Amino acid sequence: MRIILFGSPGVGKGTQAKIISKSFNIPHISTGDILRKAVKEQTELGKKAGEIMARGELVPDDLMIALIKEVLTSAECKNGFILDGFPRTTVQAAALDKLFSQIGISDAVLIYITADENEIVRRLNNRRACKQCGSIYVLKDIENVNACPNCGAENSFYLRNDDKEEVIKNRLEVFKSTTMPVLDYYKGKGRVIEVNGLDTIENVNKNIIESLKEKNLYN
Repeated sequence: MRIILFGSPGVGKGTQAKIISKSFNIPHISTGDILRKAVKEQTELGKKAGEIMARGELVPDDLMIALIKEVLTSAECKNGFILDGFPRTTVQAAALDKLFSQIGISDAVLIYITADENEIVRRLNNRRACKQCGSIYVLKDIENVNACPNCGAENSFYLRNDDKEEVIKNRLEVFKSTTMPVLDYYKGKGRVIEVNGLDTIENVNKNIIESLKEKNLYN
């Protein structure tokens, strides 16, 4: 099972990735995690990426593809993977397809999790993070809680900049203008599963599994 998770910020990709990863024992591959791991381990590609990031520049597509190739051809991905955070542009999508062809992958499918923009803003604006450990919670779940359930830090909840309304709206605009064309790219190849992200977590996952069955990607 080879999945590309797609959707706007705050739509629930991370939550679904964790469920699918655990259910089918396939790794959740975040491009951010790939970069951090490569830089930390000081691999040849990691050193190059680290130098570029240290200058405050974006890692170029060819280097990102090379890093992804290392992971996808590793033993941990032999039974499949969930790719999250890439591709973000149609150029990256074409480069990823070329990589898939090179390493013999022909059954990758893009799962598009949809959600209303206003609901996304509401969701993200109602999140709070712990300053101490970084755990994220829904505001209603910690209304009468003074200490972080994860690390025990007191009075540590705060609204991250990324979860402020004006920042969220800007991120959504960038997503629509830059990343949404990726959806049309994959639709043109008949490789898209679309599910409603506003449903319950359980139903979203159920719909994903049923759609994978319809495409004969899950037994």
